[in-house]
Amino acid sequence: MDGLVGLLKVRVVRGINLAYRDARGSDPYVVLRLGKQKVKTSVKKRSVNPIWHEELSLSITNPNAPIKLAVFDKDTFSKDDPMGDAEIEVEPLVEFLHVDPEDIRNGTVMRSIRPSNRNCLAEESKVCWKNGRFVQDVILRLRNVESGEIQLQLQWVNMPGRK
Repeated sequence: MDGLVGLLKVRVVRGINLAYRDARGSDPYVVLRLGKQKVKTSVKKRSVNPIWHEELSLSITNPNAPIKLAVFDKDTFSKDDPMGDAEIEVEPLVEFLHVDPEDIRNGTVMRSIRPSNRNCLAEESKVCWKNGRFVQDVILRLRNVESGEIQLQLQWVNMPGRK
């Protein structure tokens, strides 16, 4: 793990208005990729508005590399159908690694990131100091699909002995 900057917890909260891929909805799951790492959520049966509340962890070695997110519809007898994709930058959260949080009040907004053609944000995202951690709540608009958004919460994990 040479070059490890830190760990990022990604809470996949829910999907919003995901595309139908089967007659009765979809059986969606989310895949996150960062470099050679790949983690995924469980499959939610027959839902276009699934609720996961699942926590996935990624090792961050390059804070400039985006996390790639893809949503798929689980199929039993054929290849899983794509349901859209998105990317999220880690840099806004990593920016605060060396900030001394001692004088920061709980709930303080440290930075706001607006949606643009350079990101997949569906709405403004804020990096906040919450309960002793830097946290970023995000809603991503899925690309390459007719509809859908994914709500995430990113949380930096402090590692002992690292600054």
